[in-house]
Amino acid sequence: MSRGLNKVMIIGHLGRDPEMRYTPSGKPVTTFTVAVSRSWNSGDGERHSETEWFNIVAWGNLAETCKQYLSKGQQVYIDGRLQTRRWDDKEGVKHSSVEVVANEMIMLSERRDSGHNANHETATPEETEAPATDNEFPF
Repeated sequence: MSRGLNKVMIIGHLGRDPEMRYTPSGKPVTTFTVAVSRSWNSGDGERHSETEWFNIVAWGNLAETCKQYLSKGQQVYIDGRLQTRRWDDKEGVKHSSVEVVANEMIMLSERRDSGHNANHETATPEETEAPATDNEFPF
């Protein structure tokens, strides 16, 4: 039997403060964005840069930790997996969004408004196993 691999590791800066909500069953879920920039020199020596934005989703204890300790502008390491979420809006138009479901978070810079530091947090397997269903995702 062959096994697959779905692993994402990013280091970047939060684009906004994390937002925490609860599923109808009471499970905490926190979402935020992380900007990852890269730069390079083209063949003619011109400097280029680009920024890629990632939507991050954290569940359970990791969701609570992200909400408590992370803030806009902070540098963070996220380890997780890619997940595509699909849904139909009220007009029946199909949408999809690619997200990073976080398994691990490490703060690489201090929170701007606090001296607290929860440097390293890992999700438990039951907090990351099941993908969100449309009716579970409150946004």
